[in-house]
Amino acid sequence: MEAIGQKQRDGGLFGRRARALARASLGVAAFVGAALTAGFFSFAQSLERVETTLVVQAEGVVALTGGSDRVLDAAELLARGQARRLLITGVNQSTRGRDLARLLPMSRDLFACCVDLGYKALDTAGNARETRDWAKARRISGPLIVVTSNYHMPRALVELAAALPGVTLYPFPVVSEHVDVANWASDRRVLRLIGGEYLKYLHALVRTTLERDEETGEGA
Repeated sequence: MEAIGQKQRDGGLFGRRARALARASLGVAAFVGAALTAGFFSFAQSLERVETTLVVQAEGVVALTGGSDRVLDAAELLARGQARRLLITGVNQSTRGRDLARLLPMSRDLFACCVDLGYKALDTAGNARETRDWAKARRISGPLIVVTSNYHMPRALVELAAALPGVTLYPFPVVSEHVDVANWASDRRVLRLIGGEYLKYLHALVRTTLERDEETGEGA
């Protein structure tokens, strides 16, 4: 009888601990869920709604492909003399310079002297590496203007800042009429786009932070 009583007490203790652990797990899950939701709201609200004029001077301007507006806006910045070179990173392998030269708002001479096409990048992290290699090859160490879509800009800046530590980055977020980020709460298509971008942004932030800590030995 005593052994049975001990088993019952042990079983009761185990049950209480299991329930406490379950409650703690639910609490942690609720906290993480709330933090992610709040972070998403902040992320969505931070995206530029209106394209503004950038008046800074930089050594280079970088356009991350993914929309024709990005390349056109970057070309205009170069043509206005706000940078001395332009990198278009993530260019499709089938695209040739002569084809782009006919489309961009600049002279053929300016395109020939000051526009570089990067074909290696397949994603945003690749864009950052391609930009780093280009800056090194072109001996660009000063500020860079970063041109990409408004919803893509936070992740692009995380990747570029990790690849180019110490380099000043001036964001030029492109606002497309096809993606109205202000309507994310009522437009499911935009909500999915921004939600996916938010998760990719978090992943890039965590990954680059861990990589930096490994390089500096802070994670040891």
